[in-house]
This record gives sequence, C-alpha cells and structure tokens, in this order.
Amino acid sequence: MLNPLFVPEVRKMIVDENDKGMKAFVEMLHPSTVVAVLSDNQFSEEDVWKVLKNTEFPKQAAIFEYFPVEKQVELARGVGQSHLAKVIEVMSSDDRVDLLRRLDPQAMEAIVRLVDEAERRDIANLFRYQENTVGSIMTTDYALLHLGITAGYAIDRLRLQAPDKETIYYIYILQENTRKLLGILPLRSLVLAGRFTPIKDIVDTGDLVALRPDDDQTVAASKLAEYDLVAIPVVDDQRRLVGIVTHDDVIDVITDEATEDMQKQAAVGTLTGDFTQTSFFTVWRKRAFWLSLLFVGELATFSVMAEFEEPLTAVVALSFFVPLCISTGGNSGSQAASLTTRALALGFIRFGDWKKILTRELTMGLVLGLTLGLMGLLRGATTSDDVRSARKELKESFEVLVPKEVTLNKGAEIQIPTGSRILASDPSHANAYIGLPSGQQFLEEPSHVEGFRKYIFPEGCSLRSETANRWLFALVIAQSVAFVCIWGTVLGSMLPLVFSKFGIDPAFASGPFVATFVDVTGILIYFSIASAYLL
Repeated sequence: MLNPLFVPEVRKMIVDENDKGMKAFVEMLHPSTVVAVLSDNQFSEEDVWKVLKNTEFPKQAAIFEYFPVEKQVELARGVGQSHLAKVIEVMSSDDRVDLLRRLDPQAMEAIVRLVDEAERRDIANLFRYQENTVGSIMTTDYALLHLGITAGYAIDRLRLQAPDKETIYYIYILQENTRKLLGILPLRSLVLAGRFTPIKDIVDTGDLVALRPDDDQTVAASKLAEYDLVAIPVVDDQRRLVGIVTHDDVIDVITDEATEDMQKQAAVGTLTGDFTQTSFFTVWRKRAFWLSLLFVGELATFSVMAEFEEPLTAVVALSFFVPLCISTGGNSGSQAASLTTRALALGFIRFGDWKKILTRELTMGLVLGLTLGLMGLLRGATTSDDVRSARKELKESFEVLVPKEVTLNKGAEIQIPTGSRILASDPSHANAYIGLPSGQQFLEEPSHVEGFRKYIFPEGCSLRSETANRWLFALVIAQSVAFVCIWGTVLGSMLPLVFSKFGIDPAFASGPFVATFVDVTGILIYFSIASAYLL
C-alpha cells in the first residue's frame, strides 16, 4: 500500500527545490512506487520531470516505463525534445516504439532525429511491424553468444552484456555472420557447467519454440503459457533471430486483452487506461453508442408483445412471468457465450468445431431447461386464483353492449356473453365477469347500436377474466422456461463461433448482445406456447 506521506513530502521537496531529497526518493524506492506517487493529481508533467531529472538517464527511463503509455504521452509534452531523446535511447526497445507510435508525427520525427544512430536504426526496424503483432512487442535487447567457446568464457562475455539487456535468463546461440538461431542456453545450465565445458555440449538445440514477427501478439501469450517460458525468440523466414518477447510484455498483453474483452462483453467501446481518468465525453460516447443499439433491439419486444395482445388480455397473469422467461434465456445465453468466447480466445476450439459445440450445448440446454422448467411448473401451479383471473376495479360507471338475442340475468356477478362490448375508459375485451357493488344492479337502456342491447353498470364494479386452469397455466410457464433456456444456450454458444468466422471479435456476442436477442425471441416463444394452451 502506498504510504500517504509520500505525496506531501515530494510536493514539499519540489517547492523547496530539495534536489538531494528528490534524488534519494527516485533512487531508493522501486520505480513502481515512484510512479504511484507521481501519478497523483497534485503533480503536473513539469513536476514529474523536476523529480526525475535528479537521477541518471537509465534510472529515469526505468521509472518512465512504469507509467501507462497514455501518461507517457502526456509527460513527453512536458519536457524538452533533447531530454526526451536521451531517455528514449536507454528505454527498452519495445516500450519506446510503443510510445513513439502514439506521439504526433511531427514530434516523433523531431525526437527520433536526436536519438543515437544505432538506436534510430533499431526504432526504424521495429516500426515496420504493425500494432498488436509479435513484432510490435518484441525487444532487441537480448543476450547472444556463438558456438566454439567455453562456459567460463561465455560467463565473462555475458557479464559485459548484462547491463544493457532486458533479460539474461536465456542466452541465444547464433551462427556467426548469418545470425541464424542455432540453440538456446539457459543461464542455469551455464552457471552449473564447468568453466572449461564447451557450450556446444550444454546448449539446447532441439525443437526450439519460436514466433514470427507478424504473428498476433496473443500467440506469444499462449506459447509462453503453454511451454512455461520466461522469454521466447522471434525469428524470420530464414530462422534468423530478430528479437525476443519477454514475460512482462506478455502479461501486459494478457491484461489489455482481458480488459478489452470484458468491456466488449459489457457492451462498452474499448477504453484504454484507467477509465476514471478518461474524459467524461469519451466514456459517454462509447457507452451511449452501444446502449442505443441495444435499446433499438429491445424495441422489437414491443412489436412482438403487440402481436400477442389477445392472450395477454385474456390471461393478464402471463405478463407477470415475462421477466422470468426472458431473463432465463438471457442468463443461459450469456453463460454459453462467455464459455465459448473464452475457449476461442484460448485456442481450445475453432469454427470447425461448431457441430461438437452445438451437440454439447444442446444437451446442456435440455438438462438445464428441464431443471428450470420443473421450478417454473411448481411456481405456475402455486399461482393464486385471483392472479390467474386478473381482477380489476372500475371507479366510473360504464356501458356494456350485449347481442340483442341475449338477455343478462341479474345477480351479484354477471357473466358477459361472447360478442359483447365493454365501453369503459379502461376497457378489457377479455374480461368475462362483472361483479356488482353490494345492493346495486345494472340498468337497461334503449340501444342506438343496431343488433345490441345497452346496459349501464354503476361505479365500483369489478371486472375479472375467466380463471385460467391451474395446471395448463403451470404447463405454459414450465415449457416456456425450458424452451427459452434451450434456445438461449444454443444461441449463446453459436454466436461467438459465427462472429469469429466473419472476423468479428467474439466478445461482442456475449452479455447484452445475446440477452437482447434472446429477449425478443424469448417473448415470441413464450406467447406462442401460451396461445396454444390457453386460447
């Protein structure tokens, strides 16, 4: 945990121009701790450089690299180009290229011209590779040796190389003149070998694991995880070593990819860095775009429900179970989509495996549907008669038009004949019974509508529909839940595969996207089953 005293102490050092104190601060603490302190909003870009300039350039670069690349861009604007060029010269080759890619072209060119010629060639070489490829995250700061020397001499050579290399856990054995990768010598093997042991006797020249510069950066992550490596070489078509990818860069890739996938699964446009530091307008724009698309998709539920007005008004209790059914489909679909998306990301499956995935998820959907369907059957069966009959009170008097050949019988509750019309401010053509207030009756008046008798009912009457059969109602809920669950599971598992086939990030198929699609289709399934059983 960051010591809360660091920020005011460093702030005071800057105000007092305490160079000695600032030098001790940046040199005695870990770069990560220094960055955590200087990232506080109290420090401007100029303040950060006032602190960093109290140490040598290698230490400045080591600290500078711990800042997020977005923050590095801001800091680059707060220091002179000549000073920044000196820092870039001693930065890791992959980190400095990542920074330069994000600077304005004019500023980038001006800074690169100030960099040492050898480093400038290295920058130009790495700039050839597109972002998100292995070439864009590899470093050229690796330890190398040639065959024909002893272990003792190799250690002496390595001691000279080590200060300028990002890692020396693996030493790469290259063919002289061609730079072809011949083998890899782990540092452990070199240290344990006798001083006069030829390194050709201890170098690993077997089936070497290597990457190509144009491979996707996620390939590097999967290879390092698969073979449990600290670093992995990058070679060209002639097996010449062009760089290495280290575990720390892969961790960054994994973190960025996981963050991006989570944002896409939540229907949020990709945000870089800490979203709390991103401008409010940017976050609003990215979130509003996807929410608007999903909102338009959800509008289809209105159209679907409008098509099923008859069963909804006949059995109003059906509306109470709409959230249950569609949320079941959305939840089961999101589960399946998340599992499939993750399996695609890890390389466990590909589009060609769709039949296997469909069979597995269809079976899983059936079992899950039966499980939830039984729960829905129990809940539907325990729904009270009052809920299934949908009673409502009318505060105003109203008229009822009854076919002329039918006469209403008097009583406390009147059954309205088929073909009648209820003329009320809140009409419900499906209501079949009218309950009269105690001691009151309806009145018959001459009708001006041909073929009908007119009856006037007093205020305070109640309307209720015919009570739906308990077990038919429960069967509707059970089957709807089961089928929607099956549909959501199948759809959630197939959409990521289809997206990947067409080059779309499968993460978009998860979460809200699946839920929205299943909401619309789930309502269609639900009311289709209800119409078949209850009408």
